[in-house]
Amino acid sequence: MRDTLRKAAAAAVATAALAAGTVVTGASAATAATGETTATCQTSGLRAELTATDPDQIGMSHRGKLLRLTNTSDRTCALRGYPGLELEDAGHRPLGADTRWGSTYFVQDPGKQTLFLQPGQSAEADLVWAVADGTRDLRASYLEITPPASAEHLTIPFEERVTNGVLSVTAFTYRISVP
Repeated sequence: MRDTLRKAAAAAVATAALAAGTVVTGASAATAATGETTATCQTSGLRAELTATDPDQIGMSHRGKLLRLTNTSDRTCALRGYPGLELEDAGHRPLGADTRWGSTYFVQDPGKQTLFLQPGQSAEADLVWAVADGTRDLRASYLEITPPASAEHLTIPFEERVTNGVLSVTAFTYRISVP
């Protein structure tokens, strides 16, 4: 009985902490009762990359890739939500992208969830853009990625033409399934 009450109290603390915006480790509800928290993933401990999907995301003037963030630190960190995105030209000047969060042309949005990335573990989001003739095609050389709850960004090569500067991206999840 005592153990059941302790677990119930710890679960209540964890629920309240998450509701208040505090990230709590997923190890156990008991850790929440002790006040331990997991730090939000910082850019200094993340590696960003774009990878092809299987099958390729190509269709109806749309292209897509998986945006993967990998924890390169030696500690577990928390990630929750959507990335901020910006296109850059060859001189690393912002081009003024319009980022849209939610489902993409190819993948249903998994919604916000708190992910606990252990060292070496990755989270994925689906990134899609159009390549039709638009009124304002941007020719990008780089992509800025701002992880959720971060003020800093990572920059990776992104040599793409983006119709009207619109990027669609899902929330991060452990693994994106492409139909």
